Amino acid sequence: MASELHETIFTAKRERHKNLFLNYRNLNIFPVELLKDEGLQFLERLYMKRNSLTTLPDNLAQKLPNLIELYLHSNNIAIIPQAIGNLVRLQSLDLSDNALQVICPEIGRLRSLRHLRLANNKLRFLPQELGDLKELETLDVSMNLLGTLPERLAQCVSLQCLTADRNRLHCVPRQLCLLPDLNELSMAANCLTSLPLDLGRSMELQFVFVDTNIHLKGLPSYLYNKVIGCSGCGVSSQVSEVNQLSLALGDLNVPLPSEVKSLGSEADRVLTLEEMAMRTLHEAYSRARKDGSFFPPLLLPNSLLELLQCPLGHCHRCSQPMFTIVFPKLFPLRETALAGVHRRTTVSFVAYCCSSQCLQMFDLQG
Repeated sequence: MASELHETIFTAKRERHKNLFLNYRNLNIFPVELLKDEGLQFLERLYMKRNSLTTLPDNLAQKLPNLIELYLHSNNIAIIPQAIGNLVRLQSLDLSDNALQVICPEIGRLRSLRHLRLANNKLRFLPQELGDLKELETLDVSMNLLGTLPERLAQCVSLQCLTADRNRLHCVPRQLCLLPDLNELSMAANCLTSLPLDLGRSMELQFVFVDTNIHLKGLPSYLYNKVIGCSGCGVSSQVSEVNQLSLALGDLNVPLPSEVKSLGSEADRVLTLEEMAMRTLHEAYSRARKDGSFFPPLLLPNSLLELLQCPLGHCHRCSQPMFTIVFPKLFPLRETALAGVHRRTTVSFVAYCCSSQCLQMFDLQG
């Protein structure tokens, strides 16, 4: 594995590659080969998803000065060095599904950043310096522990999509209503009690997702001609372990989808046992690897282990892997400003959904 990694990086240096893929390499530390000598001066996109990295080097910007996109989804990164602010050309940064508790203020120095993904971490607050990101178009902070959003977020004048599902938010900052380019606002599964009365007044805002806010009793009148619903995979943010039906398999506990609990119609979609088994084994092996265990929870043939290492995809909300099945999602297009742009009455989006429960939660009536 080490020799293969060395050869991959050596080839990238020799041939001046702009893209480097180091996903699924089981890396615990940042490869020193990337930082030797002058580094990779020509590299623009670095993919290091699904590894076991815990931190980033301080000289990353010095060795990779032309980096435009950095993908670190699904690692164990707990700290981002202050030197991250030196990646002045960076446009896309994905730190989803890590162990981050704090985002350093220096992230506000990434003045070229357009896409920032921080979903599925342990963040309790965001730095006010995010407001300095004038080029930011996409911000995903779903599945964290956020109680508030920074007021200066309203200074991100290019922001088009803000996703903050499954946090602890009690309100939507009214300043967000003033964002001129905001097209999609998603705050499903929070603790919202009310929404700003002028939310939706902007013609640009067309999609507002506030489902699963049990204390939210009403919607502003400006939302009457918007698409309202829930996005993502639809996995409930609160699952009762007491009432959840499950199947015991040795030391593994396999949760069964809600559809198994009752007789359904032929239209209901239930995950196959093959898919459920693959997901459960993947989770068990991933947990053992993160815990530093040298002994796998179950002995499996190499052919099956290889399949577990490379899922077909991952849910873009909860990061759950998918091996045999992926659901598409169709959002209806109502009589909004977008209706005159598209010829058909339905706009199609592709979403990686974790279960058939997703489809039931996302079915929006036109």
